[in-house]
Amino acid sequence: MNVALLFAVMFVVFSVVGTAIAWFARRVGLQTIEDFYAAVGRFGGFLAAMTYAATTYSSFMLVGLVGLAYATGVGSLGFELAYLLATIGFLCLWGSRVWMLARSRGFVSPSELLSGLYSSRLLGLIVSLLYLVALIPYVSAQFIGVGRVFEGLGLGFTTGVGAMLVLSIVWTVLAGMWSVAATDAFQGMWMLATSFGLLVWLVGFTSSANVDVGVVLEKYDLLSVGGRFWSPAVFVSFTMPWMFFAVTNPQVVQRLYTPRDSSAYRRMVLMFAVYGLVFTAFVVYIGLVARALADYHLIPLPKTRDQVTPCLLAVAPPLLAAATYVGIVAASLSTVDSIVLSIASALARETGRGKMLAYTSILLVNLAAASIALVKPAPIVEMSVLSSLLLLPLAPATIYAVYRPHEAVKHRLAAVVSVLVGVLVAFTAAILLGPRKTLTTLVAGAPIPLLVLVTSTIPIIASILVKKS
Repeated sequence: MNVALLFAVMFVVFSVVGTAIAWFARRVGLQTIEDFYAAVGRFGGFLAAMTYAATTYSSFMLVGLVGLAYATGVGSLGFELAYLLATIGFLCLWGSRVWMLARSRGFVSPSELLSGLYSSRLLGLIVSLLYLVALIPYVSAQFIGVGRVFEGLGLGFTTGVGAMLVLSIVWTVLAGMWSVAATDAFQGMWMLATSFGLLVWLVGFTSSANVDVGVVLEKYDLLSVGGRFWSPAVFVSFTMPWMFFAVTNPQVVQRLYTPRDSSAYRRMVLMFAVYGLVFTAFVVYIGLVARALADYHLIPLPKTRDQVTPCLLAVAPPLLAAATYVGIVAASLSTVDSIVLSIASALARETGRGKMLAYTSILLVNLAAASIALVKPAPIVEMSVLSSLLLLPLAPATIYAVYRPHEAVKHRLAAVVSVLVGVLVAFTAAILLGPRKTLTTLVAGAPIPLLVLVTSTIPIIASILVKKS
């Protein structure tokens, strides 16, 4: 049967089931406006873990990371594992404090972690606007991932972006965090199952076709940690924004509010760690094998990194290919829902305008991201990392406030300066150099993400020293 037809049928089923789950979540879980935004303290370990994982692992994995592994080799595994290990570390040492602060102080939006601890309405507004500006490229990357799926099936890039737009708005508006988290669990399981199915098929396919993956990767110097792409400076530039992802990105910070108790929080961390490790290994393996298959001329030669997955699925069994394409849509959709809801909750809570502003924000952010996606800017990996770079200045102020919540208010001005200075450096670099060069260019021998982190740390340290003296 035609893959496009199978995909269309699966996509309709996926959409109907997901909408039913979202509606059920509205009937069962939604009770207050706080439930709509964050469901603070209402989730068990499994639901908290699945919404955290599905939010984190977007089409960046099934499209972007597959292409990155294809092009740059095993260094891409180190890049992604650096993120995973850093995230687990932050969840264990820092995230539990965030969870306790959210429960004790009634935080609902991610920006309240800063505006509340520093007691600064101005800081909250700045952070909310930063979320809005910085995360639109990241949301656009998810729309691009779905557009590539539809494009690869001959259904049109614009059709994919449009379908994504409708589902994202509906699933977010229905019940807020409850509908988003419930559909995240559904989508997260679909993503993992289809990537496992693809891996199993690849093992059989390479064996039957006598493909020596190791020889091909060795020929192109893709088995060494450094390789031709992953110089130390490039590795630091790519990984540093991601290593602070758990601290700076609102959609994951907000998920730290959701576990119902400390036991649920620990289960969330453990299940996320297992999910992340398994999913990362699956995806990188798929990308490396795709490179070998292309060298043997067993798959069409991708023109760009983002086309590696569609080229691979062009020769996969139709049912598996269709299910994997839906998995890519699921990965993208879960991330978009979460980001849009986080932005909307931050704007509504910091301005005091209520649910109407949240609904308006959900609509406008989706429309803006879809419009940018239609232009087809930089590859997905660069767009994703760029968003994290723009949010990186939030890290010093956030980490300090969580560890010194009773002293943070003394440094509210320093926190504002820290964020503004770091954002200025990041935006200037992004505008002058573009996404790709921002991650590969050295200034005074240092990667730009490191400079962003240092410049945003200096005001906090200076304020601490001044207050002590």
